[in-house]
Amino acid sequence: MKTSKWITLSLVFIVLISMLGACSSGNSGAGGNKTEGGQTAGTDKPSAPVKLMMWGGVPPESGPQAVVDAWNKEHPEIQVEYVRFVNDDDGNLKLDTALLTGQNVDLFVNYTLTQTQKRIDAGVALDLSAFTDYNILEKMGSNAEGWQVNGKFYGVPTTRSAFFVALNKDALDAAGLPVPKDWTWEQAREYAKTLKPASGYGMVQHLEPFLDPIDAALTKEGYVKADGTSNLDSPSVKKWLETLGGMMTLDQTTPPLGEQITSKIPVENVFLAGESPMLNIGAWLLRSSNNFTDFPRDFKIAFAPVPRLVENQADYIPRGGLGDYISINAKSSYTKEAWEFLKWYADGGMAPMAAGGRLPASNAADQDEMVANLLGDKGDTYDKESLMYVLFEDETPTHVRELPQEVTDLITQEYEKFFLGNQNADQTTANMVKRHNEYLKQAK
Repeated sequence: MKTSKWITLSLVFIVLISMLGACSSGNSGAGGNKTEGGQTAGTDKPSAPVKLMMWGGVPPESGPQAVVDAWNKEHPEIQVEYVRFVNDDDGNLKLDTALLTGQNVDLFVNYTLTQTQKRIDAGVALDLSAFTDYNILEKMGSNAEGWQVNGKFYGVPTTRSAFFVALNKDALDAAGLPVPKDWTWEQAREYAKTLKPASGYGMVQHLEPFLDPIDAALTKEGYVKADGTSNLDSPSVKKWLETLGGMMTLDQTTPPLGEQITSKIPVENVFLAGESPMLNIGAWLLRSSNNFTDFPRDFKIAFAPVPRLVENQADYIPRGGLGDYISINAKSSYTKEAWEFLKWYADGGMAPMAAGGRLPASNAADQDEMVANLLGDKGDTYDKESLMYVLFEDETPTHVRELPQEVTDLITQEYEKFFLGNQNADQTTANMVKRHNEYLKQAK
């Protein structure tokens, strides 16, 4: 009995010591209990620097590490460490788990509004309304409105987001094909047929923007009809299924989805190796295409807007605008310090990110410097006219993907059945509508 009591008292003592240690560790709120001289109140010893953890999806060597190194050199009192998560389902789950379980996350990057909304609902994305020293709309322009939720910002959109089809310009020239500035999926299908190499595919796609053609069409049409029912039986949805399905099976100009998923085809590598002349992707391609050590190539890259499903461009709103929406963890002990870093990052501190295709959205950043960083010493290996068009000159209105995750999942599950040959296009759209209607009833 005495032994049991002794163990209990020992445990209590250990807990008390731990609590006292935590209270003196400097993690007692934004900035801790510090004086302006960098000392802890009541002592003569300098306080330890604040340490911020920033999570993002870009490999550290593609810009983020250079960014935090520059900040850390200039701000010894606030040190930032970068943690990379892969921007896919597993990687975002890793981030969400870290946020919800109180792991070290002070700032984090959202790549879709869907992800952002989920994190707002979970209470981990800080409402930035309390900070009045930085006007996001003035800095980023009206496109930033697409990232507002109920009129509020829970992050700062930091980059110009571009999605495009990268093209092997040498292959285009050999076939006598122009670089498109405005085209449909039918035209892209014909390009893929003409450009298809003897062994390989005419076009490959990154799976991240795979759903975008449907989303671009229904952002304009509406996912819900006037009567409140699902619009996933829109002709645009069926057209996408049949066009892409035909490319996979009849034309054999793009990988069957099952093959791409199971073999995890590295589409960037395939394109940069010259094995496929067309690649549907986003601006992150440039962090690989500028890397001649790992991805040597002997051809020039041109760029075209993502094809549309409808004849009239006005009836189609492609994905784009602003991206890399950086939020502050509402549960962070250092929200003020995180805010100081975020403002610096957005207004030009992110300059090293340009080498990976991420140009700053803020009008305070030096755009000429960013383009120079973007191209580096590889400028001659790109068709600059088409690159500048897709990044800056194409005035087509764009949208930020904001489809609820549940709807994204049901669409994906049904189109996978179609591309795997388990159901036809009519069955696929009917199943999408049925499941979407069930979701709409539950969401009321």
